[in-house]
Amino acid sequence: MPKTVGVAVSHAAFHFDKLYTYAVMPDQQDQVRLGSMVLVPFGRSSRPRMGVVLACDAEPESARLKALFDVAPASACLTGELLELVRLLKERTFCTWYEAVRAVIPYGAQYKPALAADGVTPVLQKQLTRHTETLYRLAAPLPEKPRPTAKQLAAVALLSGGPRTQADLEEHGISRAVAENLCAKGVLAAERVNKSIDLYAHIPQKTEQLELTAEQQAAYDALAPHLADGQPHTALLYGVTGSGKTLVFLKLIEQCLALGKKALVLVPEISLTPQMIRRLKERFGRRVAVQHSALNHTERLLQWQMIQDGGADIVVGTRSAVFAPLEGIGLIVIDEEQEHTYRSESAPRYSAHEVARWRAAHNGALLLLASATPSTESFYEAQARRCQLVRLTQRYAGQPLPAVQIVDMRAELAAGNPREISLALEDALRENLAAHKQAILLLNRRGYQTMAQCEDCREVLKCPKCSVPMVYHKDGAGGRLLCHYCGTQIAPRPTVCPACGGKLQYRGFGTQKAEEELAALFPEARILRMDQDTTAAKDAHEKLLASFARHEYDIMVGTQMVAKGLDFEDVTLVGVLGIDSLLFAQGFRAYETVFSLVTQVVGRSGRASAPGRAIIQTTDPDNPVLRLAAAQDYDAFFAQEIEYRKLGLYPPFCSLCIVSFAGKKEEETAAAAARFAALLAQQAARQPDIPLRVLGPTPGSILKINEIYRYKLTVKCRNDKRFRALLGQVLGLYEQEKLPARASVAVDMHADGDI
Repeated sequence: MPKTVGVAVSHAAFHFDKLYTYAVMPDQQDQVRLGSMVLVPFGRSSRPRMGVVLACDAEPESARLKALFDVAPASACLTGELLELVRLLKERTFCTWYEAVRAVIPYGAQYKPALAADGVTPVLQKQLTRHTETLYRLAAPLPEKPRPTAKQLAAVALLSGGPRTQADLEEHGISRAVAENLCAKGVLAAERVNKSIDLYAHIPQKTEQLELTAEQQAAYDALAPHLADGQPHTALLYGVTGSGKTLVFLKLIEQCLALGKKALVLVPEISLTPQMIRRLKERFGRRVAVQHSALNHTERLLQWQMIQDGGADIVVGTRSAVFAPLEGIGLIVIDEEQEHTYRSESAPRYSAHEVARWRAAHNGALLLLASATPSTESFYEAQARRCQLVRLTQRYAGQPLPAVQIVDMRAELAAGNPREISLALEDALRENLAAHKQAILLLNRRGYQTMAQCEDCREVLKCPKCSVPMVYHKDGAGGRLLCHYCGTQIAPRPTVCPACGGKLQYRGFGTQKAEEELAALFPEARILRMDQDTTAAKDAHEKLLASFARHEYDIMVGTQMVAKGLDFEDVTLVGVLGIDSLLFAQGFRAYETVFSLVTQVVGRSGRASAPGRAIIQTTDPDNPVLRLAAAQDYDAFFAQEIEYRKLGLYPPFCSLCIVSFAGKKEEETAAAAARFAALLAQQAARQPDIPLRVLGPTPGSILKINEIYRYKLTVKCRNDKRFRALLGQVLGLYEQEKLPARASVAVDMHADGDI
């Protein structure tokens, strides 16, 4: 029984983020263990703060230790594996201890300081208090006297079939007062239990066996032995779009469960979860739990508790699901593994790949990366035989890849077509509609028009809080200008330049304008727009995709959420619009992003019996990246990309660490970045054998967001313990100089080289 504990305390600054020692009162010693959530007095004022126990019988810092205020129930205790993940995040991402704790458990499972009934004593209170419900069961026969009422008789009759919740009783006309009266008589017993929740219960479970093609079976046979030997393995399942990668890992999950192990499936975006959940629910029923940010706090907590209690064999979700409290993991699948959304952009700035790799090693599990367009780093690892490469070269059922046409938009304009929909795409859409088939159009820009520019002074209207142009959204009376970074709005949209009084001209092409142009061209067509504006409501992704699957729409136009992972049998045409803005974007991954996006969206076409086609619109039709994407030739793209990476010393030939600085004054932010660079140079000079290159400081790609200026240092390095120790020393020195008062600092070991 611990007498002292080391506690990671919430709201601790990086420089003061350590384990603080507290005494454990005798009546608390049976409750306290590693991973316990606790409430502690902190600082001179002994203000209550949340904490988590990370060491027991810690060495006292002084003879007069403060004691714990309160200890959470054992059910709130972090498991040993989650504790190890907390330590991993702390060491690898340079976050605080408590930031790591908050990352591994959902909001609803966390506690907050409160006051006891006396109004004085600090106690712990759950963040969510409405996740439980009352469960009634029969405890004794109903006495004959006094004569029972009809409602009492009905309650006893209902409960004779087994326990029922308060909500169940109320559905049968039995009020809470009736139930509580029977409890007072000793007839019923009541207890508080977690609300029962079966998300997606409407999906029927299927019983037919999975049928694999010969190539899929060969892939399965190559991977399945890794599930049984208890050793960690990593494999890359690389298959062309429509090759049936999902069927392979469904079969692997089936085998994993047969071995008594559990499976974790990650998808990159919420838009991809409905189809993946449907496939898993159809195959495995109620044993599937879901974790993603579109769930409300109560739903997420109940799903998390279901996993923690052992009620789930499979967990599916987005990036944060990698922390699900599954025990005995045998398989981890990262679908569309190349996606940047697997990297967190807020503290702790972790990579789901790195966490998944650690969990696979910890559990002796198979980590399966799956994609038609793997990241350059993953494919390089496979080529170097550091992980197993399994290929699927043929589409399911032998369907050919879509025929691809590249349209030169400069020629369209010269021919007198000012619209953003090319004549070739217009004709193809008309043919598609006549054949009663569906089409998907990708335009990775939401809104109506993307820029307002003065005809006289040529000034572009930017957000007053950010250094980015505002986007015109055609909704409401007069429309509005919206900043996609801070949310600032100007309504109605201005017509006069605020700088010189000249006339504003609106340019650009977003999903709203595309929808309007399509409606004008094809008034009979049913058009669905999918972007951040139309999918903001709860379950919007699932509902919209389900309606498209039921053929309630003919054309779906949307941002990148429509580009990957979706499988619709009647889609035989795909159009790619406005790809040039990504083709010439900043960052070393620009070409990889374009290749992946185009390849993936083209692959949505012709996935059933009817052949597919795709049309790519661009002003650079001879661009080799577009040509290779059109040909679906990943191997040729990789050969080109890896040479570029090697020449420029980019991952996988080094790691990229971005140290970012943020402050309200630009000159102070720039000065803080320069000072950090100087400190890093000083410390690095003492260890010249640590390989690194420091670039910058430079302004961020977007200098100002929400009135906060941003600067960065780019460090090409080897992400190992020695480099992280060096960086930790520099962070400590930086904090001691109190420069954070003027500019905060953050470290990202998984960035793309840009902020």
